[in-house]
Amino acid sequence: MHLYTRYGPALLRKCERMLGSRADAEDVVQSLFVDLLRKGRTDVGLAYLYQAATRRSLNLMRDGRRRDQLLAEHGDVLVPHQTNLDEQVISAQIVRRLVGQLDPLTAEIVVYAYLDRMSQDEISAIVGLSRKTVGKRLAGARQTATALAEGSA
Repeated sequence: MHLYTRYGPALLRKCERMLGSRADAEDVVQSLFVDLLRKGRTDVGLAYLYQAATRRSLNLMRDGRRRDQLLAEHGDVLVPHQTNLDEQVISAQIVRRLVGQLDPLTAEIVVYAYLDRMSQDEISAIVGLSRKTVGKRLAGARQTATALAEGSA
């Protein structure tokens, strides 16, 4: 399938960044392309694949077994105590912890903003929300991160 040859490596790198595991990333990307083949879909572009891979990765991260494994690996202290999280580079580790606390769309926006380093304008184009709404969702996610850092979430 030419889609896999063209986009597979980039999607694999993106999923591995999100999941922190090469094996999990390979599973996500492979299942995405298998589903496309089963449906006979060859008319999709990079934007669709990128969003589908992000959502599948988020779903995997939400899985209880995966979340337990991450907590066992990294412990409860994932966010250093700081008063301004905007000045802190939010790592994939923190995003993984946040995903379990956020609604699916906000979790997707957080991944785009902090892992993929997209601007709010780019994110709004992908998710179909205004830039202002994207900003509000990111602000809410920062509040959740602060609560996690303080141990209240």
